[in-house]
Amino acid sequence: MSKFDDLLLEQCPHGVPFKPLGDVGEFIRGNGLQKSDLTDAGHPAIHYGQIHTFYGTWADRTKSFTDPLKAVRLRRAKTGDLVIATTSEDDDAVAKATAWLGDEEAAVSGDAYIYRHRLDPRYVAYFFQTEQFHSQKRRGITGTKVRRISGDALAKVRIPVPPLSVQHEIVKMLDAFAELEAELEAELEARRRQYSHYRDTLLTFSDAGVPRIPLGELATIVRGASPRPIQAFLTSAENGLPWIKIGDVPAGDKFITKTAQYVTSEGAQKSRRVRPGDFVMSNSMSFGRPYISKIEGCIHDGWLSISDFADSFVPDFLYHLLRSKSVQSELARRASNGTVQNLNADIVKAVAVPVPPLAEQERIVEILDKFEALVNSLTDGLPAELQARRQQYEYYRDKLLTFEEVEA
Repeated sequence: MSKFDDLLLEQCPHGVPFKPLGDVGEFIRGNGLQKSDLTDAGHPAIHYGQIHTFYGTWADRTKSFTDPLKAVRLRRAKTGDLVIATTSEDDDAVAKATAWLGDEEAAVSGDAYIYRHRLDPRYVAYFFQTEQFHSQKRRGITGTKVRRISGDALAKVRIPVPPLSVQHEIVKMLDAFAELEAELEAELEARRRQYSHYRDTLLTFSDAGVPRIPLGELATIVRGASPRPIQAFLTSAENGLPWIKIGDVPAGDKFITKTAQYVTSEGAQKSRRVRPGDFVMSNSMSFGRPYISKIEGCIHDGWLSISDFADSFVPDFLYHLLRSKSVQSELARRASNGTVQNLNADIVKAVAVPVPPLAEQERIVEILDKFEALVNSLTDGLPAELQARRQQYEYYRDKLLTFEEVEA
């Protein structure tokens, strides 16, 4: 960063002025664009919800479009404007922004602001990602369940305003970090597809010598149970039993190792107990996702438990088998009769699964565990590298956008 340090010393020897966003630009509220107005062709359009789910730091093409005749009546972002989502249920996501760099103007929905300014657009978009910005914007967030921020509140947020040459250099360095991260994400996604392919290939047994047997004949499968009202049975006492919930399992993890809450012994008697080595499977949220419990605990009626399978399955083989495309597709097919997909014990019991010899199961597990560590582990493989790269990016982003303020 010596080149950048030299530039900073040359351009800003006494510090950098900090100015309210309202002094270097204006906030224009979007209007009138509904989800029902979005089309696959027409005039470029950005709905505020897409800023949360689709757009990154900047964009030069829109995901959606709208009728050109309607777009004429809407407020539109020009090249270089920021488009800011002003509502969310999560404070961190309030005021998520993307810089619009497309050649055409883009119509913008309500619950979003257009920020028209005199700065480098990507510099401003990167600033909106910093803790420096978040710590200021939190003061202006209002609302209860739906959290929102106004243009007036955003206008009060102070941004460091170095010369444009410095802004451009910061953007250049942060874009390089973002490109490296995108390359890792693309490689990780490719490896995950490769892993899924090999898993499904290894778990497809065309040999007539491998029997297919309903899972209910090979294991005990029962639904969890909830003592009600649950709040009356929660405890912080040392003799409480872990109360297992979906949120206790880290995203993409395989094992349940701890819980945030515990139930009393009376509550445990009204619930369903699982023991180390038992499987639990979600029957609604994260539909059909299996986990292996490493602890003794209780499960509510949003879970199924699978146990007593040791004579037929190596545990890790059963885990890979339950996650395979063939089993997941069969679960979804059997559970799709209602308006909302829900599993029950009878559905899972009825799914016929291959039962190869235990030695063959061990061989398959050895192969798949290596693949899974590569694509899912946060301590090894690509996910760990990607996490480290993101931390490095966030560190340098905040460092590059932190300046000594020039004395008035």
